[in-house]
Amino acid sequence: MPELPEVETTRRGLAPHLVGHTVRRVTVRCAQLRRPVPTQLETVLRGQPLRDLTRRAKYLLFGFDTGILLAHLGMSGSLQLVSPTTAPGKHDHVDLDFGHLTLRYRDPRRFGMLLWLDPADDDSPLRDLGPEPLEAAFNGDWLHRQTRGRKTPIKTWLMDNHNVVGIGNIYAAESLFRARIHPLTPAGRLGPRRCDRLVQCIRETLTDAIAAGGSTLRDFVGGDGQPGYFQQQYFVYGRDGEPCRICARPIQRIVQAQRATCFCAHCQRR
Repeated sequence: MPELPEVETTRRGLAPHLVGHTVRRVTVRCAQLRRPVPTQLETVLRGQPLRDLTRRAKYLLFGFDTGILLAHLGMSGSLQLVSPTTAPGKHDHVDLDFGHLTLRYRDPRRFGMLLWLDPADDDSPLRDLGPEPLEAAFNGDWLHRQTRGRKTPIKTWLMDNHNVVGIGNIYAAESLFRARIHPLTPAGRLGPRRCDRLVQCIRETLTDAIAAGGSTLRDFVGGDGQPGYFQQQYFVYGRDGEPCRICARPIQRIVQAQRATCFCAHCQRR
């Protein structure tokens, strides 16, 4: 599933080409995504200029005068810029025609979402989300306070969007390795120094991933159709059985919260 770096990579690729331009037409070929594409999408978007394109957690937010179009890429979704004359493929479900370019939503597994958020809407996926890991509010002091008394393993805690957003399986594993923290360590056991180091490593990991265009494991490509390359820098994710890049001992694999976790038992301590 695309995580924060992949979504941010998409946002940065799309924004310069779309912000300030007006939607001329909306084409919905398949409305049956994880949540149905709103039937009023053509009506509310036609003739509206795109004012801004931002990101919250793993959601892209297309800001218009009368509301927000929220996009979530799900497991296999992508948003790409194509020529308005480019014929759609089998899994190209929604087009937003801006005249000079078409924004095309492709999703083979149809697990993504395109939702219209009215400013007065209380039923929003954005409710109850934790802080952004690249913003100032997410710091070592905050992490230390929030984890006091928590017995939840730190990797599981980081992946809960109610605690902090956008840190999925890949980047939680990679950040914990950089911080030399075992993924099974109870969150409440981390002291101030390790909390400071973990926050710094999360920031570095996400920043490096964005600079590399995110990770491409299966379906992800950016807005320009290009894959990401951060997977070439992985220390632990998907490397079980391979030698650790630091100590050369084999990377181990366990299952946490129904997700695979890879780590180095020598370099990462509880």
